Amino acid sequence: MQFNLSRRAFAAGAAMMPIACTQAGKTMMASTPATGAPSASGIVNPLVKQRADAQIFRHDDGYYYMTGSVPEYDRLVLRRSRTLAGLTDAEERVLWRHEASGPMSGFIWAPELHLVDGRWVMYFAAGPSGGGEDVFRIRTYAVVCDGSDPMRGNWSVLGQFQAPWDSFNLDSTMFMHRGTRYFAWAQREPGIETNSNLYIAPMASALTLAAKPARLTVPTLDWEILGFKVNEAPAVLEKNGKLFISYSASATDARYCLGLLTADADADIMDLRNWTKSPRPVFTTCEATSVYGPGHNSFTVDEEGRDILVYHGRDYAQIEGDPLFNPDRHTRVQRLYFDADGNPDFGVPVGNGPLPDRFEAATTPNTWLAHDGTRLFAGAAPLPQTQFRMLPAEGGTLRLSPILLRDQCLNAAPDGTVSLVPTNGTATASLFRRIPGRTKDSVRFESAAFPGRAIAPGGDGLKLAPASNSATLWRAS
Repeated sequence: MQFNLSRRAFAAGAAMMPIACTQAGKTMMASTPATGAPSASGIVNPLVKQRADAQIFRHDDGYYYMTGSVPEYDRLVLRRSRTLAGLTDAEERVLWRHEASGPMSGFIWAPELHLVDGRWVMYFAAGPSGGGEDVFRIRTYAVVCDGSDPMRGNWSVLGQFQAPWDSFNLDSTMFMHRGTRYFAWAQREPGIETNSNLYIAPMASALTLAAKPARLTVPTLDWEILGFKVNEAPAVLEKNGKLFISYSASATDARYCLGLLTADADADIMDLRNWTKSPRPVFTTCEATSVYGPGHNSFTVDEEGRDILVYHGRDYAQIEGDPLFNPDRHTRVQRLYFDADGNPDFGVPVGNGPLPDRFEAATTPNTWLAHDGTRLFAGAAPLPQTQFRMLPAEGGTLRLSPILLRDQCLNAAPDGTVSLVPTNGTATASLFRRIPGRTKDSVRFESAAFPGRAIAPGGDGLKLAPASNSATLWRAS
């Protein structure tokens, strides 16, 4: 059987060539650095460099745990921190390395850590080394910890996931729903000419299923079959009475993207009729923010309990050679918002630097600080047009910069109008002071050039108004 698996194809020549000798190896430390100081959360993107397929979750012990694929594809790693921002510099422990020979001696990737019946289990995809047809024998395996602390316990091989077919499978996750533990994964099903489809099934044990799987999606839409016919990397989120499963599609270069499956949370999720598939991708490459090929996501929450999207993406589009051997897929995070119907609005990858915020007029709900191109206004707009970074500047001031126009910032004119201008490191008119309001999330932006006056909605744009005016108060989110 012929497999067309760019990311998955362990070509014999590449397998025998050390990554350090490839162009990817030469660029391992050459990725674009994060710019700007941390946001209020302390988070700067990329959160962790050269960690792809990232899983981050907050456990009930108060720690954030993170694992992901390393560029060498030779080991399973884990780090933890009390904060999301702390994961950037957290100590990383190697839990297990690939074996010298056999089915788990080749590259390994896409690990996920789960607590199963009181034991820490890490699932991952692996194949044999040595080249030839066997390099395509990608299967899902698990290792298990002998103690309650996954960072300190000893890890050993638990076994192979007993998939419904002996065929290419990977990207496994699990979730609890209405008291039942489910397994979700990607697999090539015999008789269906795709690279991988998505499946779920209830679990009988850590490695076995309790029922015949349900095939949730097959890549058929034009954005799912760019380069390769791929549906992979499921991630599960229950919110607003609905169950969502995001997944990755197409080749793992700049065409990589996210799709979304939706079901009513009270429905029978094993019945395919209860699932709706997004007709368009929900998260894609964004040239304006310089994030390419966003995908293989997971979900977590920040320290305030707000939903956070975790994913990987590159800082550039052009890749030399097979994307599999490019190390510059970095772990990134950003706020996940929801629309009026309770569905996730992924927006766009927000790009490198501090996390942006949205600012809603405190006196007028659903009126946002926004822009349309270079025109500023207060009102309704698509999510990306309402996201601004607070970039620290001299003397405790800041600049407000839209994520879609990274070289622009807000500027106050003598006549009181506020507009976007090219960022100028010495222009006092583009500096503002963040003045906290009475509530934790409320803020005013007082002009450094015109003290006592702050940004407010004004006509069809923005203007400066007396800082004591309630119209100058914004709610950050």
